[in-house]
Amino acid sequence: MTETEDVDVAAPNIARMYDYLLGGSANFAVDRAAAEEFNAQLPGNADWAYAHAQANRAFLGRAVRHLATEHGIDQFLDLGSGVPTKGNVHEIAHQVDQRARVAYVDHEAVAVAHARRMLAGHERVTVTRADARDPGAVLAAPGVAGLLDFRRPVAVLAVAILEVIGDVDAGELTAAYRNACVPGSALVVSHMTRLSITEDQVAAFREMMRHTPTPHTRFTTRAEMDRIGTGYTWLEPGVVPLAHWRNDGPVSEEQAAAANSFGAVGVLR
Repeated sequence: MTETEDVDVAAPNIARMYDYLLGGSANFAVDRAAAEEFNAQLPGNADWAYAHAQANRAFLGRAVRHLATEHGIDQFLDLGSGVPTKGNVHEIAHQVDQRARVAYVDHEAVAVAHARRMLAGHERVTVTRADARDPGAVLAAPGVAGLLDFRRPVAVLAVAILEVIGDVDAGELTAAYRNACVPGSALVVSHMTRLSITEDQVAAFREMMRHTPTPHTRFTTRAEMDRIGTGYTWLEPGVVPLAHWRNDGPVSEEQAAAANSFGAVGVLR
């Protein structure tokens, strides 16, 4: 059996939906339909799914560039990476340092297969199919343990993944990865929160997700973000709506709230 033969093409998948919202091609009609149907059910905030996906991608890019440029980090572990699209982690990291190493990890078979085809021949970049909720398996995987040197700083990227990890405790999960890292390492995290969406919109989102392999979703608070980042020191401006994290241009409160997500970057002291 090939890696993609066990793919359920009858149900939408959050990784493939993100790929569609970001303009990628590693998705199916069911993923596209679910994303569009969800948007259609959100009166007054019809582009939330697009805003959410695009704001997360832009935040990830700014965070990686900052850590590579200002903190000299050249190793990145991207959890729940999905399909590498324009502005991906290794592309940005290699603009700063061609020696940077990036280990992508995702559990979705289509995303992993597509990523491996895209990245074939890339040095210092691996794609591992593993469940980020199992740190032991991730950290022991050849594509991670054989590429990243955890005796040196590593940036753990947990962007738009903690909201869909089910009953796993987000703080305990990030702590497990933190414990594998040395001082000078970093955590990049984004998490859905309620900034502009209504109760009806939350209900529509949860109903849509109920039909995916990740049916249980959660929204976070600033206090919970601080718990997720235990052991790390948040870089300025701390926990903020995604678009407010070191954006090059002005962003209104309304624009920032549209993505309904917090973002933060912390350094392990």
